[in-house]
Amino acid sequence: MADDEQLRTALVEDLDAGFEAVVRTHGDVVHAVARRTADRPADAEDLAAEALLRAYRALRGYDARRIGRLDLRPWLLTILLNTARNDRRDAARRPRTDGAADPPDRPSPVPGPDERAAATDLRERLAVLVAELPVAQRTAVVLRHVVDLPVAEVAAVLACSEGTARSHAARGLAALRARLTPEETS
Repeated sequence: MADDEQLRTALVEDLDAGFEAVVRTHGDVVHAVARRTADRPADAEDLAAEALLRAYRALRGYDARRIGRLDLRPWLLTILLNTARNDRRDAARRPRTDGAADPPDRPSPVPGPDERAAATDLRERLAVLVAELPVAQRTAVVLRHVVDLPVAEVAAVLACSEGTARSHAARGLAALRARLTPEETS
């Protein structure tokens, strides 16, 4: 059932069962991108769930012809990224009520003891560095090199040309390489 045409047909025939199949097929990718997109790891599950809920609600208003034209994975990831962007914008507009100072959007450049311990693991170090990339580069790197989407799908999600998607991914990788120490790259 992994074929998008079969998924689209299932959505047209029975939205609930079809959407369940869509989530089984593409849910892991949505969650993987949510983990790399959310400002805090604890928010990733909520972000993915909200994006999938928005996708389901959108599908309820689509006719069969529109569903038949969807490229499901890029469409779901576009909804996810828009949801993340909206959440960040909304959070920036809300005043804090817990009395704490505004937290930084990105990890502190001065690592604390627990960050230094985590930095010994290259995967965790890369996650921090990826989070510091500009949004377009971070998204392109995650979609292309973490989730392993084809360039055409990355371009569809970013709403840009394939050349621009390649450029964002290449610039993001170059920025990551520049921030890694020689020991970390060997």
